Amino acid sequence: MTNNKIQRFGHVALVGRPNVGKSTLLNSLIGTHLSIVSPKPQTTRHRIAGVVTRDDAQLVFLDTPGLHLGAKRALNRQLNRVARQVPDEGDVIVHVVDVRRWTDEDDHVWAMLANHSVPRLLVVNKVDLEQDKTALLPLAEKLMSGRDYAGVHFLCARRGDGNKRLLADIAVRLPVGDWQYADDDITDRSERFIAAEMIREQLMVRLSDELPYATSVEIEQFVDDKGLARISAAIWVERDSQKAIVVGSGGTVLKSVGSNARRNMEKLFGRKVFLQLWVKVRENWSDDDAALKSFGYAE
Repeated sequence: MTNNKIQRFGHVALVGRPNVGKSTLLNSLIGTHLSIVSPKPQTTRHRIAGVVTRDDAQLVFLDTPGLHLGAKRALNRQLNRVARQVPDEGDVIVHVVDVRRWTDEDDHVWAMLANHSVPRLLVVNKVDLEQDKTALLPLAEKLMSGRDYAGVHFLCARRGDGNKRLLADIAVRLPVGDWQYADDDITDRSERFIAAEMIREQLMVRLSDELPYATSVEIEQFVDDKGLARISAAIWVERDSQKAIVVGSGGTVLKSVGSNARRNMEKLFGRKVFLQLWVKVRENWSDDDAALKSFGYAE
């Protein structure tokens, strides 16, 4: 920045139970499909930073796995650890909820946030699904009763409705400080990481309700070759029967996953991508701490 305006910089933790639209909100705020999205809960498995640079502030949004109850497997417990750690990094915390219902898991999230001293904003998402808009104000009063939120925002993250007011409200609450990213940066994550996430997103979208949680993606090679990204990736599953499902009859599922992931990578990376996929088996990897560490889930 070369002008004399006050510069603000800070981290904004996006928290909430699974499937309330945190990743959709992050993508909408930064204007790019960075954090993967699917209709299935627990799509987000990592802390992902998305950077928004305004004239007056630079905001680093931290997308997190949804905090959920009844975590039994090692992977689920790890996701909850990440979800609990990220609010400690936030200069502002944004608690995202679904307009249709407040659940025990929402109570659990609020209990985690109750003792934080930084501003906490309530975002009621998916308001397009509420036909009676006159019900929104009473809903806000009910949700804020007994909970010390600094403010409430009604959003449709999918359409971007309400984003400008939310960004402005957050920006003025950030501490004064120098920006830590270039004006055109959108994340602190590498292309290698993003490539793995884009492959996993297509698995989540394409496969059955249960199988996506038994899959993980490991990038084995990422090489830039004269403007072409050559990427080799392993898709890990827990049983041979799952491998057959991921590959599909005649390789149709694997080809579809690879083709869609490649197109998304090319759009974000701004260059051609050559993508090779293999499916490998590691029994019960999602309940194996050593496997989780090797797959990059120990954060």
